[in-house]
Amino acid sequence: MSVGRLTVVIMADVAVPVPGIRFVPLTELDFTVVDIETTGWAPDEAGITEIGAVRLRAASPGEHGVVAEFGSLVNPGTPVPPAITELTGISDQMLTAAPPVSAVLPGLLDFAAGSVLTAHNAPFDLRFLTAACAGTGLAWPGFEVLDTVRLARHLLASPQEVPDRKLATLATFFGTPVRPSHRALDDARATAVVLGRLLARLADREGVMTLDELDAWLAARDAETAPRRAAGGEAAASPASPAEGWLAWLLRLLRRRG
Repeated sequence: MSVGRLTVVIMADVAVPVPGIRFVPLTELDFTVVDIETTGWAPDEAGITEIGAVRLRAASPGEHGVVAEFGSLVNPGTPVPPAITELTGISDQMLTAAPPVSAVLPGLLDFAAGSVLTAHNAPFDLRFLTAACAGTGLAWPGFEVLDTVRLARHLLASPQEVPDRKLATLATFFGTPVRPSHRALDDARATAVVLGRLLARLADREGVMTLDELDAWLAARDAETAPRRAAGGEAAASPASPAEGWLAWLLRLLRRRG
């Protein structure tokens, strides 16, 4: 069981911000893989209950290794719905002594400084993190952001290699040592391994070397696959009611993480 107080494990010095980060080789960049757990599907109606992050740095040519980890439970100031407790194991009792998000965010932003912020289904995590910064008066640093779902969509053949891009599916495919568990640090650890495998594929198969090149490559692949994805119903419609919104969030979360 996690403790309520902030838990940070530092395994090496964190790098300073990189000038011209978009043009630095991917093999020389730090990546901070972040994952959050929440009480609901939208930041204007829900709060963060846990934040986990893993900092990666080039350890050898073509490989990134873990240099630091960050983790904390977060008191969202609202009760945790029973369905979320069942899914994540995070209960109101566990969060009673946890710090509020205003006390956790500064540490996370410092932890991730100078790196590429990465998440599995990054728009979900970014919505909550940027909203939390706005709500606590913190300036969002404007990280370069990488989404492993988007990367996997264009680097893994489906269904020949994987049936979907859930984190659990990708973790199984790549044999991650830590299995996704709907807990922030475990999921960040699994995503970190998935990211490393995807970056290796990117370099070997596509010859993409920098963030700038990666953005252009992803945009081109998105444009090529957009009609096919739309025909397959991958884009979700906006919920028509709070109840439908709640159900849609649970379904999205389950699809996201498996």
